Amino acid sequence: MKRTALCDLHIASGARMVEFAGYEMPVQYPLGVMKEHLWTRENAGLFDVSHMGQVILRGKNVKTALESILPVDVLGLLRVCSVMACLPQMMVV
Repeated sequence: MKRTALCDLHIASGARMVEFAGYEMPVQYPLGVMKEHLWTRENAGLFDVSHMGQVILRGKNVKTALESILPVDVLGLLRVCSVMACLPQMMVV
Protein backbone atom coordinates (compact mmCIF):
# COMPACT_ATOMS: atom_id res chain seq x y z
CA MET A 1 0.00 0.00 0.00
CA LYS A 2 1.30 3.48 -0.87
CA ARG A 3 1.62 6.22 1.75
CA THR A 4 1.12 9.95 1.30
CA ALA A 5 3.58 12.54 2.58
CA LEU A 6 1.22 13.23 5.51
CA CYS A 7 0.65 9.59 6.48
CA ASP A 8 2.93 9.68 9.56
CA LEU A 9 1.20 12.87 10.77
CA HIS A 10 -2.22 11.22 10.44
CA ILE A 11 -1.04 8.17 12.40
CA ALA A 12 0.60 10.34 15.09
CA SER A 13 -2.72 12.19 15.41
CA GLY A 14 -4.51 8.92 16.15
CA ALA A 15 -6.30 8.55 12.82
CA ARG A 16 -8.02 5.31 11.93
CA MET A 17 -6.34 4.38 8.65
CA VAL A 18 -7.87 2.41 5.76
CA GLU A 19 -6.93 1.50 2.20
CA PHE A 20 -8.29 3.92 -0.40
CA ALA A 21 -7.28 3.83 -4.07
CA GLY A 22 -4.10 1.96 -3.15
CA TYR A 23 -3.12 4.44 -0.41
CA GLU A 24 -3.22 4.26 3.37
CA MET A 25 -5.65 7.06 4.21
CA PRO A 26 -7.24 8.45 7.39
CA VAL A 27 -11.00 8.15 7.79
CA GLN A 28 -11.58 9.19 11.37
CA TYR A 29 -9.78 10.80 14.30
CA PRO A 30 -10.24 10.26 18.05
CA LEU A 31 -12.41 13.39 18.50
CA GLY A 32 -15.18 11.89 16.38
CA VAL A 33 -16.91 13.30 13.31
CA MET A 34 -19.00 16.02 15.01
CA LYS A 35 -16.12 17.42 17.08
CA GLU A 36 -13.85 17.33 14.01
CA HIS A 37 -16.49 19.23 12.05
CA LEU A 38 -16.94 21.89 14.74
CA TRP A 39 -13.18 22.27 15.25
CA THR A 40 -12.65 22.72 11.51
CA ARG A 41 -15.40 25.35 11.29
CA GLU A 42 -13.85 27.32 14.16
CA ASN A 43 -10.22 26.92 13.05
CA ALA A 44 -9.15 25.40 9.73
CA GLY A 45 -9.05 22.04 8.04
CA LEU A 46 -6.47 20.25 5.94
CA PHE A 47 -7.40 17.67 3.34
CA ASP A 48 -4.55 15.47 2.13
CA VAL A 49 -4.89 15.41 -1.66
CA SER A 50 -1.53 13.82 -2.42
CA HIS A 51 -3.24 10.52 -3.27
CA MET A 52 -5.22 12.13 -6.06
CA GLY A 53 -4.28 12.01 -9.72
CA GLN A 54 -1.63 14.09 -11.34
CA VAL A 55 -1.44 15.26 -14.91
CA ILE A 56 1.84 15.88 -16.71
CA LEU A 57 1.50 17.87 -19.91
CA ARG A 58 4.23 18.69 -22.38
CA GLY A 59 4.26 20.61 -25.60
CA LYS A 60 4.08 24.03 -27.08
CA ASN A 61 1.82 26.58 -25.33
CA VAL A 62 0.64 24.11 -22.66
CA LYS A 63 0.38 26.81 -19.99
CA THR A 64 -1.63 29.09 -22.25
CA ALA A 65 -3.98 26.24 -23.18
CA LEU A 66 -4.51 25.33 -19.52
CA GLU A 67 -5.10 28.98 -18.64
CA SER A 68 -8.04 28.96 -21.07
CA ILE A 69 -9.79 25.96 -19.49
CA LEU A 70 -8.93 26.06 -15.77
CA PRO A 71 -10.24 28.52 -13.17
CA VAL A 72 -6.72 29.19 -11.82
CA ASP A 73 -3.79 31.43 -12.68
CA VAL A 74 -1.61 28.86 -14.46
CA LEU A 75 0.68 31.46 -16.03
CA GLY A 76 1.34 33.01 -12.62
CA LEU A 77 2.43 29.77 -10.93
CA LEU A 78 6.03 29.43 -9.88
CA ARG A 79 7.86 26.31 -11.07
CA VAL A 80 7.98 24.85 -7.54
CA CYS A 81 4.28 25.45 -6.84
CA SER A 82 1.19 23.43 -7.48
CA VAL A 83 -2.49 24.22 -7.52
CA MET A 84 -5.71 22.24 -7.38
CA ALA A 85 -8.35 22.87 -9.99
CA CYS A 86 -11.30 21.13 -11.55
CA LEU A 87 -10.29 19.67 -14.88
CA PRO A 88 -13.31 19.70 -17.18
CA GLN A 89 -14.23 16.42 -18.81
CA MET A 90 -13.10 16.71 -22.38
CA MET A 91 -12.23 14.57 -25.34
CA VAL A 92 -8.58 14.41 -26.32
CA VAL A 93 -8.11 14.27 -30.08
